[in-house]
Amino acid sequence: MKKILVCGATGFIGRNIAEYFAAREEYEVHGVALNSPARAHPGIKMLRADLTDKNDVNEVTRGMDIIIQAAATTSGSQDIVNKPYYHVTDNAIMNSLIFRAAYDHEVSHVVFFSCSVMYQPGNEPVKEVDFDANQEIFPSYFGVGWSKVYCEKLCEFYTRISETNYTVIRHSNIYGPFDKYDLEKSHVFGATVTKVMQADEGGEIMVWGAGDEERDLLHVSDLVEFVNLALTKQTKHFELVNIGSGQAISVKDLVSMIIAGSGKRLTIAHDSSKPTIKTKLCLDITKASDTYAWSPQMTLDEGIQETLKWYAANYPVNAAK
Repeated sequence: MKKILVCGATGFIGRNIAEYFAAREEYEVHGVALNSPARAHPGIKMLRADLTDKNDVNEVTRGMDIIIQAAATTSGSQDIVNKPYYHVTDNAIMNSLIFRAAYDHEVSHVVFFSCSVMYQPGNEPVKEVDFDANQEIFPSYFGVGWSKVYCEKLCEFYTRISETNYTVIRHSNIYGPFDKYDLEKSHVFGATVTKVMQADEGGEIMVWGAGDEERDLLHVSDLVEFVNLALTKQTKHFELVNIGSGQAISVKDLVSMIIAGSGKRLTIAHDSSKPTIKTKLCLDITKASDTYAWSPQMTLDEGIQETLKWYAANYPVNAAK
């Protein structure tokens, strides 16, 4: 039985991953969280640790066969615009320590969740090779984008000096169960679900900016399935791959779809004073399809319906209107 350590096991992506692998007999799942470890699945052996502390990292990684690094400080566009340092310092420290510990303890496989903000916005789907380090990263993403690139290169570095396999996932905007639905910290999908589910019939949904920004949205279950494929099918020592839906949707169209899915009669208004990140990005997922026979299984319509049902079951007071 292989031992998997899921860092960030009570967070959005980490919890979905930990629960998925806890249901499989071939894995013994250990989860790491800074706070509230009791929130996790009963089949997960939870550990409390500060992943910016070298001693804590060494302790929790010792004896593990696989590390899935889903721990991060994350939030929405408000912090990205107003507090750009929020996503840089702690994340760079914890990733550096985790990758070093994986080397020291001879871990066989590490999965690292990067992002897709290092890509230049454009009208065409972007491939992994389209990132050009000589071009400027979009200003709002400058700090987090370059810190992610640095961590990707750390992964590649450790594959050159060890036997550890690394999978780097440049994923699009992920949504689904256990996402952040706090309006101060959530991304556009989670924030919109909260606004719609809390709205009174006949009410108004406020969209930040014009809503012309376009996002590539992927349900978390499809991301988790790719992680499983990477652990079982990866043949290269180092793999970097895009994981997304391969399609872009505007924020205003997304809001309309979520409203329609809720069955409520709501109108949309726009607040141009709020921070937005005016980009269009769509990932080319050909590599994941060709190499791993992976493709998204959940449509956006299906994902919206599932997420609305999950929200209603888990936030019944907020969704009671």
